[in-house]
Amino acid sequence: MLKLFERHTKKVGLPPGTFVHVGDKKMEKVLITVMDFDEKAYEFKEVEKVEDVFPYKENTNISWINIYGLHEPEVLEKIGNHFGINQLVLEDIANTTHRPKMEVFDDFIFIVLKMIWYDEENSQLQVEQISLIHGKKFVLCFQERKGDIFQSIRERIKTNQTRLRKSGADYLLYRIMDVIVDNYFLVLEKLGDQIEILDEEVINNPDKDTMQKIYLLKRQLIFLRKAIWPLREVVNSIAREENSLFKKTTFPFLRDLYDHTIQVIDTLETYRDLVTGLLDMYMTSVSNKMNEVMKVLTIMATIFIPLTFLAGIYGMNFEFMPELKWHYAYPVLLSVMVIVFLGMLFFFKRKKWF
Repeated sequence: MLKLFERHTKKVGLPPGTFVHVGDKKMEKVLITVMDFDEKAYEFKEVEKVEDVFPYKENTNISWINIYGLHEPEVLEKIGNHFGINQLVLEDIANTTHRPKMEVFDDFIFIVLKMIWYDEENSQLQVEQISLIHGKKFVLCFQERKGDIFQSIRERIKTNQTRLRKSGADYLLYRIMDVIVDNYFLVLEKLGDQIEILDEEVINNPDKDTMQKIYLLKRQLIFLRKAIWPLREVVNSIAREENSLFKKTTFPFLRDLYDHTIQVIDTLETYRDLVTGLLDMYMTSVSNKMNEVMKVLTIMATIFIPLTFLAGIYGMNFEFMPELKWHYAYPVLLSVMVIVFLGMLFFFKRKKWF
């Protein structure tokens, strides 16, 4: 279940810069991988010790360093000390409840994003915080667990003569962000399919399960909005502010990324309106069903009112009732009741009340 409201009780009362892991522990042990490449060659490996990644700070190649697992403060502290990452940034990396944001420092840029994908087995959104540190020749990627959506980038790095191999760390950062944003489209497509199914269900046969599905979908869209809306600011800031860490050739790609972000937000807002409409339509359908039931019951009650009146009069059995000893009284009364019944049916039919 997605959490719309996060708890921060672990950090209450602690001084600024104290990094405490806030979130679920998703790995037993921190894993670090390095992908080092230039135009001519690439190297991919898992490192056993944190110190093994230190040489890549001053490396002439481009280094993409992935740190999987944020629950060991000593690992973050060693990386932060060597790469010059201040304590406040490390605190934000360890806290997995941050909204997307960007902070610019003298020799690196810090970016927080939400990686989201759709779990088709459980029909739920899966979310993970991605913290990126972009230096001159390296990109540090801090993730909550192993497994991500960046396999296409790794495959492009393994391929010769690609732009990724020829470009710098700024282009690598753009590609990571671009894959995350593009994956939002896939998530929205899945939610769009659910909206279409629910639309038919609401019209044809709404029930209690339909209401639960609509509320779940609404909750997912609210969560997506919280995760995606701030990204607009982040990408816009990168695309418009000049920074020595970004080459001029990368800015057109960043502006294209901003356009994609706007498209995602527009689609998201459209889906939110559709789900709100589904909720209104569901309430209207349920109300109409109730009205139909009440209409049938009202017609039946109205038909039986005069019949009950007649039966009540002749059920009193007073001694001097004129029809009491009449031989044909009973069949005549039944005939009158049938005529009244048929007459009322004809009247309701003519008024188109049913």
